Amino acid sequence: MALHSHIERVLWNQDQISARVADLASQISADFSETSSPPVIVGVATGAFIFLADLVRLINLPITLDSVRVESYGVGTESNGSPRISSDLKVDVKNKHVILVEDIVDSGNTLSCLLAHMEAKGASSVSVCTFLDKPTRRKVHFQLVGEGKFYHGFECPDYFVVGYGMDFAELYRNLPYIGVLKPECYQ
Repeated sequence: MALHSHIERVLWNQDQISARVADLASQISADFSETSSPPVIVGVATGAFIFLADLVRLINLPITLDSVRVESYGVGTESNGSPRISSDLKVDVKNKHVILVEDIVDSGNTLSCLLAHMEAKGASSVSVCTFLDKPTRRKVHFQLVGEGKFYHGFECPDYFVVGYGMDFAELYRNLPYIGVLKPECYQ
């Protein structure tokens, strides 16, 4: 089984990804340079782990790092619409600036759940940094918390994409690019 043969086409290659991640890290560093306490970067497992690792190494600020796991996909290509937090934070976010790091925002269900969760934990602001944004798939219009900002790497067309941490049935996360998975691989 040749991994790359399952990809219909590459949307963003390694160089494009690296450049965009560096831009996002610079934006975050500039935007949070004047805050009185280090922001808490919260990676959404498992899809964001590669993006998270690349991003935080380029943020030129002291930060606190944690992760949260939210389940909403199972093994399909569509969210079940009812995300649930299956592994919570260890870091206290009360009165802190939180930056949620996501692999992809499409329906908005997971993000809406996470924003409400961080607000309930007392975060003073919650920003979102997503690698891919699929606004055409949005079903839930989420509200950032406090002075939160929305950062996105690329606007993604409505394809089922894998790579750079994103998967189908836990496969393809290790691809170094974002590619469109051939339909015969998931139908």
